[in-house]
Amino acid sequence: MSSVCTGCQDGVAVPFEMKMAFQPIVDLSAQRVWGYEALVRGPNGEPAGMILSQVTDEMRYRFDQAARVLAIETAGKLFTDPCARLSINFMPNAVYEPNACIQKSLAAAKRAQFPHRNLMFEFTENERMLDVGHLNRIIEAYRALGFLTALDDFGAGYAGLGLLAKLQPDLIKIDMEVLRDIHLSRAKQAIVAGIVGIARELDIRVLAEGVECEQECTVLRAAGISLFQGYHFAKPALMALPEVPLLNEPATIRVAS
Repeated sequence: MSSVCTGCQDGVAVPFEMKMAFQPIVDLSAQRVWGYEALVRGPNGEPAGMILSQVTDEMRYRFDQAARVLAIETAGKLFTDPCARLSINFMPNAVYEPNACIQKSLAAAKRAQFPHRNLMFEFTENERMLDVGHLNRIIEAYRALGFLTALDDFGAGYAGLGLLAKLQPDLIKIDMEVLRDIHLSRAKQAIVAGIVGIARELDIRVLAEGVECEQECTVLRAAGISLFQGYHFAKPALMALPEVPLLNEPATIRVAS
């Protein structure tokens, strides 16, 4: 039975319009689109910062819920692959009680006929964790519901290996600054090799994000990474699923009505 909390009963809408852009996550080993990350944008495609700068502390919960619902409902219109994951960023500090605060997302998935077990929730190291124990409870609750969880921007931000040891999510996304020009840096190659080795021992998948060129991709594949995201494959598309030309069978662009 779900718990309840005061925050989850707040039905006030956020005071601005937003849309979602979708960027493919590619599995090069399988030569397919593994999923898509939903990225918040302004109504005309303005960068995420334009929206996030308007989110006050008092609005944090409402924004987090509204963004989740919009991402799920839009994915329900766009996705045709029944196995494709939808990755949604969330704010751990905006989740009061995990099983209560997920109810709007589950309801949105039901309305959109989107399989809720295809949802992945990303949290970032760049948001300082006020209570790591609380975040661990969120991960455990989401795992019990069949969701995947991912640690975004790994290698930057507030925690790193210490946070990974405490939380052990299903997937880590290595920060793009660690990967940029990795083909030119033995130090970065050694760091990534270490991360991949640790993740393998912990049964955690690794995703390379922000990949921009073939040279970076080649080095990362040789390191044992199969999941990729970045401009080298496709830029985010506003309220649409972009083509991925590097795959054998690029998808047709689909746009939300």
